[in-house]
Amino acid sequence: MPKYASEFRDRHGKSRVRLRRKGWKSVYVEHEVGTPEFTEAYRRWERESRIEVAAERAKPGSFDDLIARFYKSKHWSQIKPSTQLGYRGELERFRKNYGDRTVSTMTARHVSNLINKMADRPSAANNLRKRLGQLFKFAIQLGWRTDNPASVVSGLRIRSEGYRTWQEEQIAQFEAKFAVGTMARLAFDLALYTAQRRSDVRTMGPQHVRNGEITVKQLKTGRSITIPLHPNLAASIAKTPTGHLAFLLSTRGIPFQSTQSFGNWFGDRCREAGLEGFAMHGLRKAASRRMAETGLTNQEIKSITGHVTDSEVARYTREAEQLTIARRAMAKMAARDA
Repeated sequence: MPKYASEFRDRHGKSRVRLRRKGWKSVYVEHEVGTPEFTEAYRRWERESRIEVAAERAKPGSFDDLIARFYKSKHWSQIKPSTQLGYRGELERFRKNYGDRTVSTMTARHVSNLINKMADRPSAANNLRKRLGQLFKFAIQLGWRTDNPASVVSGLRIRSEGYRTWQEEQIAQFEAKFAVGTMARLAFDLALYTAQRRSDVRTMGPQHVRNGEITVKQLKTGRSITIPLHPNLAASIAKTPTGHLAFLLSTRGIPFQSTQSFGNWFGDRCREAGLEGFAMHGLRKAASRRMAETGLTNQEIKSITGHVTDSEVARYTREAEQLTIARRAMAKMAARDA
């Protein structure tokens, strides 16, 4: 059973699943666990069943009050449900500690002190600064403030360059550990040969493949892109039986219930292959690197990765572009001096 789910039989002897969590509306699901219908119902419950603290019950003018109102605003409704989940977690962690504080008295110095206390978690600190900025903009519209103290506070510098890009050595090491036909290898091949995020790789299935092409609706962007199947990926799909609407199955034999659980599972497979510190997103970067090294243009690379701007692609292909250009330049120099 997924978290917060329990199975029981109703008075007619029919098996049903109840989703129950403190502070959330209980929901009964008739679909079988592991099916796409159950997964969609579970996700909908996660998105929509949180019982909010009513603004009128919160201390007037407090962050409890402001956040409750924000959840009911048009600004919140315009945010994608998948993004709302992440934002809600950040806002609720803040509200747990500071919900009773008065919105109008928070200054830039307070925001700065709060962010600096999270120096060991710079990404989380910067995300919180963004969420506070959204709250203060909303507070200005409500007439609670005339300024946005979060806007004048600088974010923390993140020294890490993010997920490590897989090089050919690591790619060969994983392939040597997991043969074609294994679930780990299929996950690897789907990521490497489509250059998609783990959230999209997790949901790919046979229904998305047609005429030698796979169509992906990216969870993050909402865009639909169609990518021709690489021969290596086509062979991997053909040799890995699943029998579900999702290619990839957990150790329980059902589709992964969340992107996080899928990422954790793949991380375990990386460690089994001796690749500590590598993750699936690094394969997206590796695919972009390979395309750049092949000489593909940014426009061609974007048609596969789904990136919108050249600057987004450049973050993934910077090293490869330098190498390609350097090789071309040196070849010209050698030809001149021959």
